[in-house]
Amino acid sequence: MLFLGEWILGSIGWGLLLGSELLIAGAVAAVLAGLRVAGLGRDLVGALVIGLVMAVVLGPSLPNLLFRVIGEASALAVDPAVRPLVVGLAACALIGGLVGLVVGARAGGGRGAFGGLIAFAILGALAGAFLAIDFGWRVGVALGFAVALIAWPVLMGLRVKEAGIDAEVLKARFMPQRSIDAAKETMEWAKAKVPGMGGE
Repeated sequence: MLFLGEWILGSIGWGLLLGSELLIAGAVAAVLAGLRVAGLGRDLVGALVIGLVMAVVLGPSLPNLLFRVIGEASALAVDPAVRPLVVGLAACALIGGLVGLVVGARAGGGRGAFGGLIAFAILGALAGAFLAIDFGWRVGVALGFAVALIAWPVLMGLRVKEAGIDAEVLKARFMPQRSIDAAKETMEWAKAKVPGMGGE
């Protein structure tokens, strides 16, 4: 994994991160497959789609390009090198604050609206700072893989939470009921035929 990370993505660190995520996701998938949870393949496809979208967006640094264009169009008196970062921070903090205002108002009235505004504005600013980075294709693809390998076990967990695990099916699978019934029938037959075991 470390070799592949260095060879394909240019860093052993990516190999360590992605390899660890792959092992964890594979272990979760194996356990759920053993428990006969249906739809795990669809969760994998969904996670790959999420990762592909992330790679396509971050690979060519589309958010960075968007923030740069907005900054140039608005003629901000900021150094062009940091203009995408300033625009990303401001725009995403504003959007996050508005979302937090609505979510907080629904959850807890005026006090919740204020808390949601502050919390989501901070989260939005952090997201804006992240999106303002000029990643390049190699890092964008690595981030896409990382997000996909995080999304896969999350989607599987949501599926289990929604559908649950049928304990009766699981019990029927692991309990040899036919063998138990056959053993009981054999004991009854033996008791009936062998003297001193309940027979005549």
